[in-house]
Amino acid sequence: MIPLEVFGSESVAADLLQQVRWRDGVTCPRCRSDLTVRNGSYGHSQRYLCKDCDRTFNDKTGTIFAHSKVALRKWLFSIYTFLRFNTSLRQLQREIGVIYKTMHRRVERFTRALDAPSLTLEGPVEIDEVYVSAGKKGREHDRESRSRGLSKRGRGTYEDDKPPVFILVDRSTEQRYVIPAKAADESTIRLLLANRQHESLTVYTDGFRAYDPLEQDDAFNREYVVHGDGEYTDGDVHVNTCESHRRASDAWLSPHRGVSKDKLTQYLRAFQLRRELLRKPGRDALRHAVRATL
Repeated sequence: MIPLEVFGSESVAADLLQQVRWRDGVTCPRCRSDLTVRNGSYGHSQRYLCKDCDRTFNDKTGTIFAHSKVALRKWLFSIYTFLRFNTSLRQLQREIGVIYKTMHRRVERFTRALDAPSLTLEGPVEIDEVYVSAGKKGREHDRESRSRGLSKRGRGTYEDDKPPVFILVDRSTEQRYVIPAKAADESTIRLLLANRQHESLTVYTDGFRAYDPLEQDDAFNREYVVHGDGEYTDGDVHVNTCESHRRASDAWLSPHRGVSKDKLTQYLRAFQLRRELLRKPGRDALRHAVRATL
């Protein structure tokens, strides 16, 4: 259910931010002291005084919502619809009535605030790679004509505007990860699989050569299918869950009509967050999204 009461009232939106931000108690964002007292208000937000550093702050200080002339309820609406409904920035611009440059800057500020996913793998783990067309969209106007990496097919590279994106599925925890990389090589694969719970990790892959060295390493038990030979599943051995998640990530990027490779990581972190809140009710989903930025 969409939390319409939050988007319709600035005071309700401010209360939600206050509850999420200070769920463990109010602390000064400058000196981290918990010796704080209420000290009036700042618009619809509560203001506080820190008794240690003798400075004031409010519920927005040090967050992505600070120093914005656009109402908090509008920014919460933008974050919610961007994640829940995969709304394009152009549509969000029309919905909240701000110029596109402001909308773009605020959404990018939100995606930059998201933490990188923490991989702790139990296994078995599926891993597959996809190459995303992501070029120079959004560079400065004095640059050369932009490229979106559409000139080549097949495997690409970051330099050729077709960076690899790895998809990992941990079957034990049902966690899924989408992580862009500079190269699809052995060192990158080993780095992605490094944080594992057990001494030996079962890994399911396709026949891509970069996975071959895992067979010579006692830390891994690699099993694979060769798509080029028409082999897509062999009992439990397949990467079909990765393929399914890949289609979901493609659908996530599609409304944005091309994403710069410089911003690809940010958009995929937002996609990761979107999956976490899809099954949550509206207000809980919004709380989760706001908490992820703090």
